[in-house]
Amino acid sequence: MILWGMVLLFAVMMSVPFLVPHTGLLALFGFLPLLAMERIATLLEKKRVWIYHYSAFVLWNAFTTFWVCNATVGGGIFAILANSLQMSLVFGLFRWSKRRFTGALPYIFLMVTWIAWERFYFDAEISWPWLVLGNSFARTTWAIQWYEATGALGGSLWIWLCNLSVFGMLVSASDGSLFRWNIKAKAASVAGLCILFAAPLIISGAIGNRYRDCMDLSGESLDVVIVQPNIDPYHKFQALTQAQQNGILLQQAEKALKHRKADSTAGPLLLLAPETFTNDITCGDYPRSRTWRGFTSFLKDYPGVNLLFGASSYEYIRSEEAPSYTARNIDGPLWYESHNSALITDGSARTEIYHKSKLVVGVEHTPYPRIFCPIDNMLGGVMGRCVGQEEAGLLNVQAEGRTIPLGCAVCYESVYGEYFTEYVRKGAQAMTIITNDAWWGNTPGYRQHLSYASLRAIETRRAIARCANTGISAIISPEGKILQPTPWWEQAVISSSIPLREDITFYVSHGDITGRICTFLFILLLLALVVRGTTER
Repeated sequence: MILWGMVLLFAVMMSVPFLVPHTGLLALFGFLPLLAMERIATLLEKKRVWIYHYSAFVLWNAFTTFWVCNATVGGGIFAILANSLQMSLVFGLFRWSKRRFTGALPYIFLMVTWIAWERFYFDAEISWPWLVLGNSFARTTWAIQWYEATGALGGSLWIWLCNLSVFGMLVSASDGSLFRWNIKAKAASVAGLCILFAAPLIISGAIGNRYRDCMDLSGESLDVVIVQPNIDPYHKFQALTQAQQNGILLQQAEKALKHRKADSTAGPLLLLAPETFTNDITCGDYPRSRTWRGFTSFLKDYPGVNLLFGASSYEYIRSEEAPSYTARNIDGPLWYESHNSALITDGSARTEIYHKSKLVVGVEHTPYPRIFCPIDNMLGGVMGRCVGQEEAGLLNVQAEGRTIPLGCAVCYESVYGEYFTEYVRKGAQAMTIITNDAWWGNTPGYRQHLSYASLRAIETRRAIARCANTGISAIISPEGKILQPTPWWEQAVISSSIPLREDITFYVSHGDITGRICTFLFILLLLALVVRGTTER
C-alpha cells in the first residue's frame, strides 16, 4: 500500500501547481514521492513497476487536464492516456539505465531525457505540451522572471535539479552515508541545496525590479479595446445567426468607441475580437463575406481604428484530383482547404490575414495526413483538416501614417514558448492572443490557458492583449501580471493602453538553449548506454 500511497501523493503534489494559484514552488519537491516509490520498489525487487509509474502519470494528467473531456470525451481520454504513456516511457528508460549506469548518472539521464522529450514535444506532429514542468510556475510568476533568458524549460530544469538534490540527500541519510561525511562535506551539501533553491528566487526578484514600471505609457503605446461577446460555441448558430452575433460585437464596440466617432485627430486603436468569431471568410475574396463587409462599413466612422478578429476561413481550389491530403471535396472538381485565421481590417477595407500554425490534434489537425487522412475519409471525415502557415506572421495596425506590427497567437499557439518568440523576432512590438475557451466549460482549463500567457509575456517582455470569447480576457504586462481580467461567461469590454517595445530578450534572441543542451546530453548518454550494453555481453 505504501507504493500506491506514494503514487497518489506524487499526483497530488504535481497537480496542485496547475490548479491552485501561487503554489508553483511545490513542484520543486513534487517528484520526491515518485522517486521514493521507484527506489523502494527496486529494493523490494518488485515486478511490473511500470504499473505504478504509469498510474502515477495517468492520475497527474487526469487531475490537471480532465476538462478536455468536456470538449471531446474520446480526445480527452486519449490525451490523458497517451501523454501519460510518453512520460512513463521516459521514466522506464531511466529504470533501464540503472542497469548500466551507477551512482547519480541514471538520475542525470532521467533529467536530461525528460527535458529533451519536452522540447521534442513542442514540434512533434502529435503535440500536447500542456504539462511541461516549467508551466508549473505560470501563476507564481514572481519566482521566474529569469524565464526571459531560459524560457519555460529553464523551469523544468530547476524542478529536476531541486527534486534530485533533495532525493540524493534523503537517500544518503537513509543508507547512513550522510552521517559518515565530515563536517565540511555536510556544510557544502546544505549550502549547495540552499543556493539551488534560493538563487533563482533572488535573481528573479532582481530582474523583476527592472520591470516594475513596464506598463509605463510615456513612450510609444497603443490604445486597445477588447470585446468579450460571450457567445456559447455549442449553440452558436442554433441560437443566433451570424448577423445577430455581429450585432452583439459591434454594439459592444460602439459603446466603447463613442468618444472617437468621426474624430480625425484620434491616434491608432486596436479593437480586438475573439477566435473563430465568424465562419464566412473566403481567402482572397473578403467582400464575399457579409461579416467582413459589416465590419469595414462600421469602421468607416472610426478613423484610426483597426479590428482584429478570428475566423474560420476557406480557400477554394479547382482541380480534377485532390490538390492535397487535407483538401475536402465539395462537388466535382471543386475542393476547399480550411484555416483557423486571424484577420485585421479597417475602414479603408485594407485586410491582412494570418493562419494559425499550431493546431489542436484531432479537432483541427489530422496528424501524418498521408496516413490518416485516407483513413479519416473512410470514417466519414470526423477529424479536423485545418491548414496552417509554415511560420509565424505579423498583422499590422495602420493609422495616421503609422504602422505598428503585432503578433497574434491564436488560442493553442500561446502554449508554445519558442514559437511565440518568432513574432517578436520578426518585429512585433506588442502581442495579442485571441481564443475561445468556452469548449471546456467552467473548469481549470481556461484559467490554466490564461496563466500561460503570463509566461509568454515574461519570455518576450511584450505586453499582451488577450481576448477570449467567454473569458477570461485581460491585459498581461511584460512582467507577467494579469490586469483587468474579465468575469467568466459574461459580456465584457476592456479599454486600456499597452506599451510598444522593441528590445529583445536573451530567450528571444537565442532560443531554447536549455532544451538544446539537454537534448545533446541525452543523445550522448543514450549512446553510452548502447555501447555499454553491447560491450558487456
